[in-house]
Amino acid sequence: MNASSPSPAQNQASTTTLYGGVTTRRVTVRDLAAAKQRGEKWSMLTAYDALTAGVFDEAGTPVLLVGDSAGNCHLGYETTVPVTMDQMVMLAGAVVRGTKRAMIVADLPFGSYQESPAQAMHNAVRLMKDAGVGAVKLEGGERSARSIELLVEAGIPVMAHIGLTPQSVHALGGYPVQGRGDEAAHQLLRDAKAVQQAGAFAVVLEAVPAELAKQVTEQLTVPTVGIGAGVDCDAQVLVWTDFAGMTAGRVPKFVKQYANLRAVLGDAARAFAEDVRGDAFPAPEHTFH
Repeated sequence: MNASSPSPAQNQASTTTLYGGVTTRRVTVRDLAAAKQRGEKWSMLTAYDALTAGVFDEAGTPVLLVGDSAGNCHLGYETTVPVTMDQMVMLAGAVVRGTKRAMIVADLPFGSYQESPAQAMHNAVRLMKDAGVGAVKLEGGERSARSIELLVEAGIPVMAHIGLTPQSVHALGGYPVQGRGDEAAHQLLRDAKAVQQAGAFAVVLEAVPAELAKQVTEQLTVPTVGIGAGVDCDAQVLVWTDFAGMTAGRVPKFVKQYANLRAVLGDAARAFAEDVRGDAFPAPEHTFH
């Protein structure tokens, strides 16, 4: 093999598809980079517990995000802001233990990295060592570039998150679409290029006009992950309770519901209650003698 020939590992990364090819190991950042090069799109779902994560892992989902969206979906908070590092470590550890193949990315929650790059390093190390995740995600473009750079220099893969950043809900005054207008679009492009330059292996684009997201995707060499950012991103992510129909009330415009698990569970609970009231459960086959 001459110096310019690709190694067997490089060949594997360039030819292995994310769906079905990677079966004996975790998906890595190299797999995602190779997918962008060959134009293969991929999905990412959130997960917050071992059982649900295991279902998505078995279904072939290549990347699972332990998002601070757990604050809204599982912990009963109105926003992601109250979520703590201890909670993220607990949830991320459960997802890691429940999976074998997916890359597990965990959010750095609000207040765990904004103070300084050193704070970001300390808490990212916690997620890597105590929870066992394969990468971390943090919000912010140019303002977070130094923290991303420090983490990447230390060997911690970082997924960036720009556009609508939910941890800034109070500063934004809600959850408005980002990047509309020339000035805002230029800033988002600067943010995207800044996090790529800092070493981020992928960039989440949330609530961004589709035309702008397409432009960002074409200009970056790392994958873009869209959520409310149109079809031209390299990947798409959804909160699992939204896509599976578990969320009560209104869901964001960009959500497609692929199931109605809320109705399924409600029907099951009502059937159980009816069996208990009518002495149909437990039946003899459920009883010890």
